[in-house]
Amino acid sequence: MKPLLEVRDLVTGFGRVRVVDGVSFRVAAGETYALLGESGCGKSITALSLMRLLPDGGRVISGSVQLGETDVLALPERDMRRVRGGQMAMIFQEPMLALNPVIKVGEQIGEALALHQNLAGQAARDAARGLLDAVGVPDAVRRLDTYPFELSGGLRQRVMIAMALAGRPQLLIADEPTTALDVTIQAQVLDVLRGLKAEQQMGMLLITHDLGVVAENADRVGVMYAGELVEEGARDAFFASPQHPYSRMLFEALPRPGDGGRLVTIPGQVPPLDGPMRGCRFAPRCPHAVARCRAESPGWQVIGDQRVRCHLAGALPARSKRELTAHSVKQAAQPLLQVDGLKVHFPIRRGLIQRTVGHVRAVDGVSLDIRAGRTLALVGESGCGKTTVGKALLRLIEPTVGSIVLGGETMTAKNARTLRRQAQMVFQDPFSSLNPRMRVADILLEGMDALGVGAAGERRDAVVQLLRQVGLPDDAGGRYPHAFSGGQRQRIAIARALAVSPRLVICDEPTSALDVSVQAQILNLLKDLQDSLGLAYLFITHNLAVVDYLAHEVAVMYLGRIVEHGAAADVLRAPRHPYTQALVSAVPRIEAQTGPGIIRLAGDQPSPLNPPDGCHFNPRCPHAMEVCRQTYPEQTELGEGHWVRCHWVAGQT
Repeated sequence: MKPLLEVRDLVTGFGRVRVVDGVSFRVAAGETYALLGESGCGKSITALSLMRLLPDGGRVISGSVQLGETDVLALPERDMRRVRGGQMAMIFQEPMLALNPVIKVGEQIGEALALHQNLAGQAARDAARGLLDAVGVPDAVRRLDTYPFELSGGLRQRVMIAMALAGRPQLLIADEPTTALDVTIQAQVLDVLRGLKAEQQMGMLLITHDLGVVAENADRVGVMYAGELVEEGARDAFFASPQHPYSRMLFEALPRPGDGGRLVTIPGQVPPLDGPMRGCRFAPRCPHAVARCRAESPGWQVIGDQRVRCHLAGALPARSKRELTAHSVKQAAQPLLQVDGLKVHFPIRRGLIQRTVGHVRAVDGVSLDIRAGRTLALVGESGCGKTTVGKALLRLIEPTVGSIVLGGETMTAKNARTLRRQAQMVFQDPFSSLNPRMRVADILLEGMDALGVGAAGERRDAVVQLLRQVGLPDDAGGRYPHAFSGGQRQRIAIARALAVSPRLVICDEPTSALDVSVQAQILNLLKDLQDSLGLAYLFITHNLAVVDYLAHEVAVMYLGRIVEHGAAADVLRAPRHPYTQALVSAVPRIEAQTGPGIIRLAGDQPSPLNPPDGCHFNPRCPHAMEVCRQTYPEQTELGEGHWVRCHWVAGQT
């Protein structure tokens, strides 16, 4: 049977640099082909080559791309415009950058409908509404007249999918379509894509570095490394027995439920493609490499339902099991951090005299404590108030109400500067939080100088020690942030937080944008630092796999309040609150899942400007009762520090 898409020996370059080097694969109608690999391996450039949307300086050097009966690379640009969207469409990674912020959603979808279906006026509006309904956008008629910035991340991604489907394409390319989304929204978006693919028999090229997403959605898998395809096969065969050492190490780098051991990391980085390539491109990082690997580029070998580019294919040792290590820390008698009744309300002002007409209740009564050497994970969907809690604890945002006791001393506006030495923050995006005009050494010295840490003559030596402590070379201090990879920049951000010798570190999504291999390095580093320095962590994230690996306790937030709290094993293995159950069920896993499957939540998270009466979760809760709509639930103790706020659970205990 002839494939829908056939790519043969595709080579794409920027000047003399071959970013994609001899890639070949096929995608059949109704099939999902997943392209997997670290950042910098050439996945997105492959997709842009298929669409002929390469950035300036990029060009397809050789190869062929056959879409049905169409030779894509031979088409003049005028005809290619009909192919884009009409036969082949793409969902980009960041919808806010791909959507025009000053054009309403309905008009943007209408452009695609006019080009590919010759629809205009009311007919185009009706078709656009039908597309939004098809991808699960609630209140589609109203959403047509909204701007992209008025929508949540999940809704913007659905609008992108609707635009991609407007031309009824045969092939859909999804480039990291769920990377920045919460697990619940990710599950909804992937469910929409699976349903549409089955209904319309589209082929799909899914680009991702998330093995869980691949396991749940792909039919076949291709693994890319340094511009080359190094392994390919059916999903079940690939997950049962990955053949390439790179594929195996990606699996080993994943945090596993209940595994407190050290994560396997891949040493080094993806090699720069502007230098000479000899032998296997993975050889410098491969623990099994022999002399032949460094001298001779491997050809394809077929093993069952898989093919692999490796000289040692079929002769590799059995997959190793990670050594498990007990991770226990003696608890201090008193919590290092105690937070009671924390509220952060932002006023809404309107009119000429800026009169306050309401408040956004970003944080609405949070209480928690963290002991030295322990990690409390704060989890929940975007917009629930997690980051606001972290910033309020450092008084980077002034709390409205509540007390914060750090190291036995109540934090106030007067002593916040002094106490800030005990608590530091690692931000989500290290590139935007590091000053691009300052060298790394000066970035680390800035906090030490401001808070008077150590003698002036000793601080330079302390910087060198800090860099070594976080696994960076001694000469890193003389370089600027742009000279480092994403994982290295995050290490710099961690070093900056440690520079003033804090006792508490607040980590705000520190691994959300990192590849699984780099994520493993950062998680290992955080755990090592906690063991050696006795640090306490408040770990803010929506990645429950990371929580399971790193955290001792978990607090689940919804719309400004904590709805469930307990030991990580209790909350993640036996969640009791309906919201926590939905979060846990939505996590993509590489193992086969048992049980009821993903719990679908109705609608979107309400606005903190006008939260629902009673339990804030009641409009989306499958177990909501009349009492849930009237009164906010009290705390129900479940034993050993595990508690929830839920009328339904209270009625069962």
